[in-house]
Amino acid sequence: MTVRTKTNVPAADVGDYMKVFACTAVMMQTVLSLVLKTGPNSNVQTGIGVIYNLVKYTAPAFIFGILFTTIRTNESSDLSNYGNYMSKTFSSLFVPTFWWTLVYLIFIPSVQQITHFHNVTSFLWQFVNGNAAPHLWYNTMMLQFIILMPFFWWLSRWAVKSNKKLFCVLTVTVIGYFCWLLFYDHFVFYGPQMQHWYLLDRIFISFIIYGILGALAWKKHVQLENWLRKFWWLAAIVFVLSFVWTNSELKSFGHPVNLANAIYYKPSMTIYALAVIGLIAALAFMNIRHHSDVLNPMHFLATYAYRAYLSNVFWLQIIWHLFGHNLSNVHPVWSIVSCYILTWILAFASAYLLHIGWFSIKNKIHS
Repeated sequence: MTVRTKTNVPAADVGDYMKVFACTAVMMQTVLSLVLKTGPNSNVQTGIGVIYNLVKYTAPAFIFGILFTTIRTNESSDLSNYGNYMSKTFSSLFVPTFWWTLVYLIFIPSVQQITHFHNVTSFLWQFVNGNAAPHLWYNTMMLQFIILMPFFWWLSRWAVKSNKKLFCVLTVTVIGYFCWLLFYDHFVFYGPQMQHWYLLDRIFISFIIYGILGALAWKKHVQLENWLRKFWWLAAIVFVLSFVWTNSELKSFGHPVNLANAIYYKPSMTIYALAVIGLIAALAFMNIRHHSDVLNPMHFLATYAYRAYLSNVFWLQIIWHLFGHNLSNVHPVWSIVSCYILTWILAFASAYLLHIGWFSIKNKIHS
């Protein structure tokens, strides 16, 4: 794969694939959590745990994808371009985050996590800490990467100046991150600070490895594509072995299944997420090579993936109260399938319709 100019850049890049796969998978996590709370039998609980582990790569893939695409489209950016960069991301990321957080806190306050707001101060705290809805912790974490983008611009350029520097960055990143995982396991995950330090899961450090690798992946995309083209099967083997590993860990906690035990911050899940990222990248590179017809749909879906992600819990709550909860008591599997499909359709449809509706209003105001 050669470096593409603006005239021959593909309709979708690796980052687009990451965003679409991540957004599609993360909606399943929320559905599974709701169905599990209805108390299905042990076999269904076990199945839910397995599927949950299968789709537990979403935040890493999204972060990887964001950094890949941002570095690709802003290769020459530095602090002098920071203002222009933030103005572009403000409307596409910060504004929808603001409005959807407001919607959850005002119209569906029951979905708040940890505690509920009871005054103005606690309302504002819930607004910024990611507890306004079960999925908004991710936004708090992800937006930190957006704010810190100048660091990744600098690091990605510095790292590829020589193989020695690249090896140094990769080594420090991997060793440092696994030290972080040991720290988290000892102090937070069933550790002495489990209740007090839970906000560590939404600090960018907890996902820093995926951001750095995403940035470097674009800088070395030619080498990465060549490697994945030859050795994608190694990623597939790691995928299978790490998937078995994550399921054995969850199974060791016994029943009832508690999805809070399937966390991102452990070696097994980190290796699993990296294997999935590798396989998605291999698929994306292959489709780009062959000028696949799916590139345009992928880019379209990636454009609205973040906004669809923001709204998915809203739509799922409506579906769940209309029929999902009752169906889950009788046929939990059908409840999972129907709630998931409808949530995905409504989330992406609303993201698109709200986007074009808002631009139509803006155009009328300025005309």
